[in-house]
Amino acid sequence: MSAEPLLVWVVDDDESVRWVLTRALEQAGMRPRAFERADALFDALQADTPDVLITDIRMPDVTGLALMERLKRERHRFPIIVVTAYSDLDSAVAAYRGGAFEYLPKPFDIDEAVDLVRRAAAAGNGGASASEALTAYPSIIGRAPAMQEVFRAIGRLSSASMTVLITGESGTGKELVARALHDNSPRSDAPFVALNTSAIPSELLESELFGHEKGAFTGAESRRVGRFEQADGGTLFLDEIGDMSPALQTRLLRVLAEREFYRVGGQSAIRVDVRVIAATHRDLARAVTKGRFREDLFHRLNVMRIEVPPLRERREDIPALLRHYLARAADELSISPKRLALEAEEAMTSFDWPGNVRELVNACRRMTVLAPGNEIRVEDIPAEFGGAVEKSASGDWTQGLSAWADQRLASGQSGLLDEALPALERTLIRVALKHVRGRRQDAAKLLGWGRNTLTRKMRELGLD
Repeated sequence: MSAEPLLVWVVDDDESVRWVLTRALEQAGMRPRAFERADALFDALQADTPDVLITDIRMPDVTGLALMERLKRERHRFPIIVVTAYSDLDSAVAAYRGGAFEYLPKPFDIDEAVDLVRRAAAAGNGGASASEALTAYPSIIGRAPAMQEVFRAIGRLSSASMTVLITGESGTGKELVARALHDNSPRSDAPFVALNTSAIPSELLESELFGHEKGAFTGAESRRVGRFEQADGGTLFLDEIGDMSPALQTRLLRVLAEREFYRVGGQSAIRVDVRVIAATHRDLARAVTKGRFREDLFHRLNVMRIEVPPLRERREDIPALLRHYLARAADELSISPKRLALEAEEAMTSFDWPGNVRELVNACRRMTVLAPGNEIRVEDIPAEFGGAVEKSASGDWTQGLSAWADQRLASGQSGLLDEALPALERTLIRVALKHVRGRRQDAAKLLGWGRNTLTRKMRELGLD
């Protein structure tokens, strides 16, 4: 006897989204039912219950979060998938706190959505918890798929206090992610203590972490409370953990395993309840194989891992980041924000940003101070942030490419084609679309492609 097809309800005020999801679910052998408003959904719940509910997070009559709260209050229990065009950190965290099975940003892959419905139905009821007030993180900006994964991870961990390892290149914003994890956790009312372990000499780091007793060493004129004690009940963020000495790795492992330690020169064990979030730009797994990092400590830290992508892998976020940090720089100087000319924005979006978001912040501050007038033009961009490339555009562009390749190879990088080819295609697509005022058919002809090829390339490169 065959199983009944899944009953899937869709609530979204966007008719096109309802139509696409309904057709896709029907073709997958499911029984979809669409609602434009939440009140119609609750009327239907008087007579029937879906296996899975798909809901938008922002609708005219009610938010998706309020809808989930009411469903919980009225004891309706079925998996909920939240979809939204407003794919920011707050939305992701609020969706998971509200009891969502999964959070799906628009535009989404329809096959992925159908597969997600099947997984939700197989998982059964989700234990919804009331949504809570969220801490806003306007600096964590990202619509790119890689950043959406970061938001999802923070959302999933919002009710947990487990150890997390954050990896990513320098300047990508690992401390911002750590703060978001803390402020959206059960420990949010307790201290968040951050320490860059590479910024402190190894002979002083032990005292910095664990504190010391009076007279423990020359210059210890009074008792010092270390970072672990300061963070008791809260979160300790250890940045650049990969640079820690072997001896301190051993002491840190003991604290993580036994939740107690001794101050330098102390005789009494001190017990603490601290969530440790560690971060590094190094490949710790490789460091373990080379004997530079303790394997047991690596496994203790790597309970959950969040990879923060470099800026060059989420170029679609660069314009929004530029606007945000130009506004912040203007606020710091108490002046009106400066805006980027289109050509300047394109030049900075094409730039590789080896220093990632930290470098972009510095660029915004410099341009706010140095650029004349209220509009930042290509010639106002400092050479180290991509200005020189734009100025030499009328010359031999291969010279700039050659200089870029020399720089990457000199810094020990590899995989140049994997980085350069997408950047080249992205740049040519933008220029072609600009030349024909956004008409894809005409842009495809200029590029020597068919329209379908251009559409596929735009989707792969995050240009939709």
